Amino acid sequence: MVITFVHAAVKPDRVEDFRRASLENASHSSREPGVIRFDVVQEKADPSRFVLVEIYRTAEDPARHKETAHYKAWRDAVADWMAEPRRAVHYDPVFPDEAGWLRA
Repeated sequence: MVITFVHAAVKPDRVEDFRRASLENASHSSREPGVIRFDVVQEKADPSRFVLVEIYRTAEDPARHKETAHYKAWRDAVADWMAEPRRAVHYDPVFPDEAGWLRA
């Protein structure tokens, strides 16, 4: 199981574009067989900041995700909209344990 939080700081004039593109990507990503969850959240205090919460079944699934047409379209679309480089942070499940995540 792989849990990744992708932190994105978006240029203020591209927030709605980023939001739309990320919703489109997430709607396709959440249907991938190796994806347990694919969430997009937006910071209340600073709406130009987002976190993509990506939870995959296996260590190979993030690479498979990055080969999909919808990911490549999202990656290319948002590249110039970033106020700073995206940052991915990887986590291990603590609670619920892996079996609990898979039941969800």
